[in-house]
Amino acid sequence: MSLEKQIRQGYDYAREVYAGLGVDVDEAIRQADAVPLSLHCWQGDDVTGFDSTGDLTGGIAATGNYPGRARTPRELMEDIRLAYTLFPGRKKLNLHASYAVRTDKNKDRDSYSLEDFTPWLDFAREQGVGMDFNPTYFSHPMMDGDLSLSSPDDKKRRFWIEHGKRCREIARGFAEALGEKSVVNFWMPDGTKDTCVDTRAYRDRMTASLDEIFADRAGMELAPCALESKLFGMGVESFTVVSSEYSLGYAQSRKIMACLDAGHYHPTEAISAKITAVLAFIDRILLHVSRPVRWDSDHVVALDDETQRIMDEVVWNGCTDRVAIGLDFFDASINRLACWAIGMRNTRKALLSAFLAPAHALREAEAAGDFTRRLALLEERRTLPLGAVWNYYCLTRNVPADGQWLGKVIDYEKKVLARRG
Repeated sequence: MSLEKQIRQGYDYAREVYAGLGVDVDEAIRQADAVPLSLHCWQGDDVTGFDSTGDLTGGIAATGNYPGRARTPRELMEDIRLAYTLFPGRKKLNLHASYAVRTDKNKDRDSYSLEDFTPWLDFAREQGVGMDFNPTYFSHPMMDGDLSLSSPDDKKRRFWIEHGKRCREIARGFAEALGEKSVVNFWMPDGTKDTCVDTRAYRDRMTASLDEIFADRAGMELAPCALESKLFGMGVESFTVVSSEYSLGYAQSRKIMACLDAGHYHPTEAISAKITAVLAFIDRILLHVSRPVRWDSDHVVALDDETQRIMDEVVWNGCTDRVAIGLDFFDASINRLACWAIGMRNTRKALLSAFLAPAHALREAEAAGDFTRRLALLEERRTLPLGAVWNYYCLTRNVPADGQWLGKVIDYEKKVLARRG
């Protein structure tokens, strides 16, 4: 029996099983397919970028030395082009400002413009994807140690304020050119290694800097801005300026998006538990899907309980139009394209599973106080034939099914990555 026939038979069986629970599988596939997932460019080159002048700073580290890291914009685009063929659904490209292809080598981050990203814009058009954007507040001589927008050095702080303004303009250009919103995520590593006494001074400077960047609201609809918090980072273990409380307070008071990153909280916290709490007071949020292992280690996204719970919260509460989803991990110890494929496939699988769940029956049981039935349904949901639906979904989108995609990556490694040294 051919693989396609096996997949279609499996799908017929799965559709009957889900129909018995009141779930329209075809509609679930359609809905899961329509949610955009933003692929992060920095997995392909270990966050190196093309304008950096030294080692990674800001508490960022990519561990491992697997061969084949992209070294040029062309190589990175080649890798992303293949990665896009390995997972289904609506896609975006998430780009950091450090990936500029500068038209003038003397230009610095405080004067970048859309023309410095023309090759990326052309690539996005070719691939039929939208673009998200990130200012790069790390790995640069104008960092004041691990400080940027909260630095007491006026000259350095002004440099980074201008960088933020330019990035907003660039993202607006992406949105206008591609006809799709470009989310601009602001993450700064600012903090101190040891005990900080004047915490308010750092936060006052951060607030004044951000307020200046966001003072002009023009273009905010096309290029909505998000503020991302962090618990700590290497070199800033004791005090982080943009903590969770600061980020949420600023986002709510300034009417911008809050970014919830799966690794930026205490080990016992989970962003799935925060989604509807934050959306009760903030109109839209950005999710950075990652997998922390003991701390913000940015491991490849797994189809684990937390990834599934994140998507359940978004889908079951009808929040797909209020939540932007991007991936954020970087692993240099294994094949980088495989990282993209595994992470993106797992995230899309979790979305599909959320749409396939018998949410109506679960809500009915909960509303009736029938918590026994609710728990039984939740547990039985774990063994429903998601895999059969997933493989059919991949088949209908001309994407390799499970067990079929890795060979393409290995072949690419032999023919392309191995030659990079």
